[in-house]
Amino acid sequence: MPTKTKPTTPTPQQQKRRAARIYKKLTTLYPDAHCALTHRNPYELLIATILSAQCTDARVNTVTPPLFKKYPNPKALADAPLPDIENAIRSTGFYRNKAKSLKGAAQQITTNHQGRVPQTMDQLTALPGVARKTANVVLGNAFNTNHGVVVDTHVGRLARRLAFTKHKDPTKVEKDLTQLFPQKNWTQLAHLLIHHGRSLCTARKPNCQQCPLTNTCPKTDLPQP
Repeated sequence: MPTKTKPTTPTPQQQKRRAARIYKKLTTLYPDAHCALTHRNPYELLIATILSAQCTDARVNTVTPPLFKKYPNPKALADAPLPDIENAIRSTGFYRNKAKSLKGAAQQITTNHQGRVPQTMDQLTALPGVARKTANVVLGNAFNTNHGVVVDTHVGRLARRLAFTKHKDPTKVEKDLTQLFPQKNWTQLAHLLIHHGRSLCTARKPNCQQCPLTNTCPKTDLPQP
């Protein structure tokens, strides 16, 4: 009987070339991919991103216009009574914890940063309610700083399906992605993967028949978490 040959493991350069091909296909498929949270400045994006935890972007976008009209800057939000903030964001879920985070973040921005949203990872993650993912959203989309890759459920799922990573921990997924893609593409990469995860590569039933990545996707055991 002929012996089976073991598949060769791609070299780092081969993996990067494959990643680049996939990135190019995604940019063609989603030329207008961008942050789905409606915002006009870093303050609004920070607040919207905190609210987006365990909530859809669409729902957040219905809540934020009246919220920003009432509290147009960090000082106004910092001075607002907590029950008023809770009532304004109630429909986003977990509104009590979110209200505390919003007020606390606004207070720190007002007191420690002269009313301006800080522009470094360490300063952002020191704010209440702000973890690395939220900080990456703000840095990448409000300040055009590619500090890292936003890893939400869509990005994590597609990163595993496309064999960019084997990990489920967002920090490890982000590390693998940053090693595969050039830094200038990190922010846009997340938008592309999120759009693809919402349109074709959905969690329960990926539409592989319509997907332009079929030839390069190791999809033999799809769907997978």
